[in-house]
Amino acid sequence: MNDLHKLVVALCCTGALAVNSACSTTTSAQANDSTTRPAVTEPADTTPAPDTATPDTTAPVTTVAETVPDTAPETTEPAPTTTVVSNVELVGPWPVAIVAVGKESGPDTAAAQLRLTQLGFWAGDGDGEYGFATTQAVMAFQKYMGLDPSGKIDQDTANWLTVFPERAHGQADDGTLVEVDKTKQLLFLIEDGKTIWAFNTSTGSGIAYTAHNQNTGEIETGDAVTPNGLWKTNRERPNGWWSGDLGDIYRPKYFRGGVAIHGMTRVPNTPVSHGCVRLSTMAMDFLWDNDLVPLGTPVWVHE
Repeated sequence: MNDLHKLVVALCCTGALAVNSACSTTTSAQANDSTTRPAVTEPADTTPAPDTATPDTTAPVTTVAETVPDTAPETTEPAPTTTVVSNVELVGPWPVAIVAVGKESGPDTAAAQLRLTQLGFWAGDGDGEYGFATTQAVMAFQKYMGLDPSGKIDQDTANWLTVFPERAHGQADDGTLVEVDKTKQLLFLIEDGKTIWAFNTSTGSGIAYTAHNQNTGEIETGDAVTPNGLWKTNRERPNGWWSGDLGDIYRPKYFRGGVAIHGMTRVPNTPVSHGCVRLSTMAMDFLWDNDLVPLGTPVWVHE
């Protein structure tokens, strides 16, 4: 257990907290599997999964809870919650006010990192450095809350970090899967119906494009769309950067043809990819290092 987790556990134990509980290519058929497909043997599925060639339009979700306000609170009282469903975990407010640090590093940022982690937004190491991982976590929280996704802890963001009483959750409340919410531009990791982590993501821009295929040299056209549906991861590239058809991608996990979840050095607050699902390179390392998205994992993309 690292220091970050020890501090969160200590706060919970003392009663301060009330805890309840491409992108490589697009959907076009131009992807050259013989070039990009590694020699990976797909393991036998341990959980029934839909045919990856045709999306299952039945969403794996039974209930949705929305408690996101439009504006920041003026008091330190938590927003009222009228319903708690099975995929919601209450954690209560933070015992002290989170400071609006902007993007400055220091002890106040370390406290914000701990709070983001407690709320389910992966922020990397709680070292007090306001780096890429922290920026991405703040942006994810802001998207989740309906705030301006600047990646900076302004006063509205600090207020909500202080008082928001529950961990982030996706719509799915059953099964183990990756959920990609294209409307919120967030990716959720779900285990046994509970969201364990939320990440900032950037999916397909929806804009038609013309580009050189870096592997074939041919001109490729298509629409930059991340395909909706229920898919599953079926191949992957484990180490470092790889040459995708439309650019270099980091440690990809493919789930629909040439469309993959992969790392990138730029993950903005808007959809800009050719169709893949971007995460930060550090977040992608975290998924790989902890085997959180093994081959055969369902991937539910919706909006």
